[in-house]
Amino acid sequence: MSKKSLKDRMIDYIFTVSKQPVRYKDLLAANAFYNEGMYVDPAKLNFRMNITKAYFAYAVICVCILLPFIALIHLMPSINNHIPILGVIFATSCVFISFNYFTAWLRDKITLRLIKEAWLVHFPYFPYDKYNKKIEELYHEIRKKELPRKDWEQYVLDGLLK
Repeated sequence: MSKKSLKDRMIDYIFTVSKQPVRYKDLLAANAFYNEGMYVDPAKLNFRMNITKAYFAYAVICVCILLPFIALIHLMPSINNHIPILGVIFATSCVFISFNYFTAWLRDKITLRLIKEAWLVHFPYFPYDKYNKKIEELYHEIRKKELPRKDWEQYVLDGLLK
């Protein structure tokens, strides 16, 4: 039994992943979008986020991080009451703003995980780390040449073997 990191357990808790395989054309598009730093449509990789679970996981993280600071502030005698009030305002805004960064970070992690899993199905003999940029270039060539979808796999394999 392998030990999962906290990040992997969080991803498994928050996201629902379909048992349906990722289609070839969707893998090529998702790889290209991911390499360009763009948002990858979750439907292409067959996953969705449970927002309630995401809020719960984020709340647990915030409590674990903020609780020691709150205890420290309450133990220190305060000379000026304005400083803790400004601190609370700042901490509250950071909590609400950083939730979007948290969900985007998790979405990027699951996107990469699912791309790599689908990669093993469609390109078992071509390691992801070595060939993902090459396949991205081939995908862009396919789109420029407007090749029919039935010829995509052969074009990519020919391009990889050159």
